[in-house]
Amino acid sequence: MLRFSLIPWEYGVRNLFRRPLRTLLTLTGLTTVIVLVFIVVGFIRGLEHSLSASGDPDVAILFSLGMGENLEYSSIPMRTSELVAASVGGIKEFHGRKYASPELYLGTQITLPEQERTAMGLVRGVTPAILLVRRKVELESGRWPEPGEVLIGQLVATKLGLSPEQLTTGQAIELEGRSWKISGIFSAGGSAFESEIWCRLDELQQAMKRQDLSMVAVTLDSPDVYPDLDLFCKERLDLELQSVREVSYYQGLKKDYGPIRMLAWLIVFLVSGAGVFAGLNTLYGAVVGRTSELSMLQTLGFVRRAIVISLIQEGILLSTAASLIAALIAVLLINGVAVRFTMGAFSLQIDTVSLLIGSGVGILLGLLGAIPPALRALRLPIVDGLKSV
Repeated sequence: MLRFSLIPWEYGVRNLFRRPLRTLLTLTGLTTVIVLVFIVVGFIRGLEHSLSASGDPDVAILFSLGMGENLEYSSIPMRTSELVAASVGGIKEFHGRKYASPELYLGTQITLPEQERTAMGLVRGVTPAILLVRRKVELESGRWPEPGEVLIGQLVATKLGLSPEQLTTGQAIELEGRSWKISGIFSAGGSAFESEIWCRLDELQQAMKRQDLSMVAVTLDSPDVYPDLDLFCKERLDLELQSVREVSYYQGLKKDYGPIRMLAWLIVFLVSGAGVFAGLNTLYGAVVGRTSELSMLQTLGFVRRAIVISLIQEGILLSTAASLIAALIAVLLINGVAVRFTMGAFSLQIDTVSLLIGSGVGILLGLLGAIPPALRALRLPIVDGLKSV
């Protein structure tokens, strides 16, 4: 139980409006820092969401033995898809059609004649069977590609350094020495597939003068069937195959991007530290300018602890307001913004976790920035404080 009288709550609120310019500058600085925190946290959450959304627990992929996680360098025989579908029980089936998708995957230069630029893109040669295996894929506009056409993910424009308006249905792109017309745009639940260009498997093989595949993706009746698929790969030594659950593959990518996430958290720490020092500087100036006022409060009978609590209250009020403004900016302007990355592209995610972290950091900035100048107010003798003007 407190044994001293607190300064009324309204006093701290009124003080913020008594110095509007200083309050506005402090609020702007804190808001800027917190928005930067939201951007970095949104980057981390977006990367994690993209990798998590890309894995399906019922899907497994088969690719070359010894390739690790480098699917673009994998090369397996064209007949692998049919052999797997015929030899392994437990592969999902619909009206006699096995859920097995043969795919050719690579990174290659994409030329955009209308934009007069070239960029590295991700291309996947597919058959209609991919729609059975990649169950999150939805056609947003256009249609399935005919000969000489491609289907692009909704983040391909970002991957190529363009705005979505610069890469639309009907435009032409060039890859592997051929011109292709965009037949449509698809989404895939925020997964990594949204950064890819899909074209007909046979046409991509012709363009690349290849008759092999990069991988075969299959949908299993249940995860319990996976050991049978793995056994098939080990028994067919002539095919030189290995298998991995799709969720395990993308979890492995998550571990590979661990250092990047650590670097992002370090940036959050450094930005927050800069915000604390900026707040310290501002609030120190505020305390120095109110020395006589704080001494008068002590003369009126308010103990120094009450003054410290009042100053901390002002700092937290200001940082809370800045956190709310920054959160509104993050939700309206940052959430869903697409960014380029090595794996392709993904969208910044300002979700509940991001809001909690960003707002928590913002309020903590106000607390840490207010305590040192508040403690400084305790050290100044009352007589000296009253003399300062």
